[in-house]
Amino acid sequence: MFKNISRYWWCQIVGWFSYFLINILLPTGATPESFYISLLVFMVLGVLFTHLFRWWVNKLNWQAYPFEKQVMFFFWMVVGSSTLMFVGFFIIIKYVLDVDFGNPFRALLSCYSIMTVWWMIYYLYHYIEATRSEKLDQLTLQATVKELELKTIKAQLNPHFIFNALNSIRALVDENPQRARTAITELSNILRSSMAAEKAETVSMEKELNIVKDYLALETIRFEERLNVTYDIDPETLGLQVPPMMLQTLVENAIKHGISKTISGGNVHICSRLKGLQHEIMIENTGQFVENVKNGHGFGLESTRQRLSLLFGNRASFEIRNKDEQMVEARVIMPLL
Repeated sequence: MFKNISRYWWCQIVGWFSYFLINILLPTGATPESFYISLLVFMVLGVLFTHLFRWWVNKLNWQAYPFEKQVMFFFWMVVGSSTLMFVGFFIIIKYVLDVDFGNPFRALLSCYSIMTVWWMIYYLYHYIEATRSEKLDQLTLQATVKELELKTIKAQLNPHFIFNALNSIRALVDENPQRARTAITELSNILRSSMAAEKAETVSMEKELNIVKDYLALETIRFEERLNVTYDIDPETLGLQVPPMMLQTLVENAIKHGISKTISGGNVHICSRLKGLQHEIMIENTGQFVENVKNGHGFGLESTRQRLSLLFGNRASFEIRNKDEQMVEARVIMPLL
C-alpha cells in the first residue's frame, strides 16, 4: 500500500506531521482545546491550498518559463495560497466552529510563513532535479558523441588498412601467385579479427597483438628478409584493455613510413609493459619521423590521439619522436582499467 504513495505525498505527510509535532511539543504549560482544533484546521487548509496551487502551477507548466517568470510564479503562489488559507482559516474558526480566533495578525503571519517555506522547498527541489536532469542529459549526449566519434574513426581505419594491404597483395600477384594466395589468407584473418573488434570500445592486448602478428606475417611475405620483427611483451599486460586496431595502426605506420622507405629494410620492435599504474606500449622502427607530412602519414597518428583522448581524457598520452638518427619511437601510455 505504501509503495503506491508518490514522493510528493510522502513529503506532504512527513512535512505537515513534523509541523504538528513541533507545535505540540514546543508550548509549555496548559494548552487549551481550541489550540488543537485550530492547529488541525490550519494543517488541513495548508495541505488543501498547497495541493490546489501546485496542480494549477503545474498545469501552466511553470518550469518551461524563463527564470524571471518563475520568480513571479513563486511570488503569486505564496501570496495567493497564504491569503486564501488565512481567509478559509478565519471563516472556519470564527463562524463554523465558533472557536476563539486569537490574534488575526499572528494567524496571517503564520499563513505567510508556512507557505513561504513550503514553496521555497518545492521550487528548490525542482530546481535541483532540473539541474541534475540537465547534467545527466549532457553526460548522455557526451557519451553518445564519443561513441559516434569512435565508430567514425574505426570506420575510417578499416578502409585505410584494407587499401594498404591490397596494394601489398597486388605486388605479389605476378611475382609469386602462391605467396599472394597466402597473403589473402592472412588478410582474411586480419579482417575477421578487426570486424569483431569494432563491436567494443576496447579489446584485450592479447587480441590486438594477434591482429598485429597476422599483419606482420602478411608484410613479411612482401619484405622477406628486409623486415625483422622482435617482441618484448610482459605477460601481465596481455589481459589489459587497449583501443582496437590502435597497435596495428602504429605498426602499419612504422612499416609504411619507415621500413618501406629504407632500401635495406630494417627492424620493428614492439614492447608492452607495466609502468607503475600505467600500461606502456612502445613501437620502435628503422627510419626517421618527419613532422607535418601530408601524404597520409598523419592519419594513423591522429586517429590514435583522438581515440586515446575520447577513452581516457588527459590520463593517456601518445608521442612519436626520432630516438636517434636511425630509429623512430612511438610511445603510448594508458591508465590501467
